Amino acid sequence: MTEQVERTEDGHYVVIKGRRWRATDPDIPEDRNAELRSILMAWRRDVKRTSGATESRAGVQAAKVALGERGTPWWEQSPDERRARWEAEVPRPIDTDLEN
Repeated sequence: MTEQVERTEDGHYVVIKGRRWRATDPDIPEDRNAELRSILMAWRRDVKRTSGATESRAGVQAAKVALGERGTPWWEQSPDERRARWEAEVPRPIDTDLEN
């Protein structure tokens, strides 16, 4: 169930409900893209769980930078800079359910 998302002509942005958002870097390998999206969603759940704790928000930021959705636009980076960005370590939040 994959929906087609409207993109700007240059492919740099997606348009959702009339609002423009930076697109994920299309050159990220699919397995890494899936891993980064999983990490992003874990951090988003953590933001909700912690009522927006600074560490949780920083985790969301790190994941979105790795995906190319924040930080220096991916289309302005060299191929080596892009690869280094998505290969950088992005930690997952600590699963509090496993600690108890």
